[in-house]
Amino acid sequence: MLDRRHFLAAALAAPSIATSPARAADWPGQPVRLIVPFAPGGATDVIGRLLATRLSEIWGQQVVVDNLPGADANIGSEVAAKAAPDGYTMAVMSVPLAVNRFLYASLSYDPVADFAPVSLLVMQPNIIAVSNVLPVRSVGDFIAHAKANAGKLRYASSGNGTSLHLCGELFKRLAGVEIIHVPYQGAGPAIGDLIPGRVDVMFDNVSSIQPHVKSGSVRGLAVTTARRILATPDLPTIAEAGVPGFDVSSWFALYVPAKTPPEIIARINRDSAAALQHASVKPRLEELGSEIVGSTPEALAAHLAAEMDKWGPVIRDAKIRID
Repeated sequence: MLDRRHFLAAALAAPSIATSPARAADWPGQPVRLIVPFAPGGATDVIGRLLATRLSEIWGQQVVVDNLPGADANIGSEVAAKAAPDGYTMAVMSVPLAVNRFLYASLSYDPVADFAPVSLLVMQPNIIAVSNVLPVRSVGDFIAHAKANAGKLRYASSGNGTSLHLCGELFKRLAGVEIIHVPYQGAGPAIGDLIPGRVDVMFDNVSSIQPHVKSGSVRGLAVTTARRILATPDLPTIAEAGVPGFDVSSWFALYVPAKTPPEIIARINRDSAAALQHASVKPRLEELGSEIVGSTPEALAAHLAAEMDKWGPVIRDAKIRID
């Protein structure tokens, strides 16, 4: 896989390729840029790189991962939204695409109008995990303990407005408990304080927290999805453990700039679905606790709308704003 410096050199050297319907069959004729609006090493980056490697093999052209972190994914999202709609820029998006319009007073891009959906790639559940210091062993225990200690328990997240923060706010809303949010600069430092009990509970992505649950350094209580998952079959769902209607997943989806030719979108959709099922990709995603989806563009558009409908009221009620 090329790095960004080599990608730019290749792109400058490559001839301009028209992407009208008549020429869509020739696409791709040069390297393709895959924007990941987060730093290397996180779940979005891992998923993007697995996909990029396999698509490079399918297309015979390098798919170059370009990490553009910052401002809760707004920096990378803006670059992707304003890129030429020629099929040579794609982006792996996640929950911030649905929630940032509610968190920020204004955005420099429109999360719906400026993007064309390609495919909902994978879903990943979160796990509610507590410090071993806390005297609870189930979601019911935790709710009872939180109600008996209203306003005293602290839940950690990877930062204000992140999916982990919002997951905690939805839990508070549906379970009727008052727990205090403690934001960190990333999930790693938050887990570091959860283990010794400096914070009490955390809703974290399965790929991040599961190693600590398995080692016994924290206690997993339940998964946040509506169904149990293969990665943690012994953990109940929060819904079945006493909070009906609770269903939260981190999700990762493939988008291109609006007005990208539909023939190219169809090609990317077909090939990305095949890539997700490949032997070099599928087992690794499943190890991370991912549920492979590979949807149609229409299904992804509906999913984004549903996520906005879910999180908008939660953000407004909790009065979460980012300046």
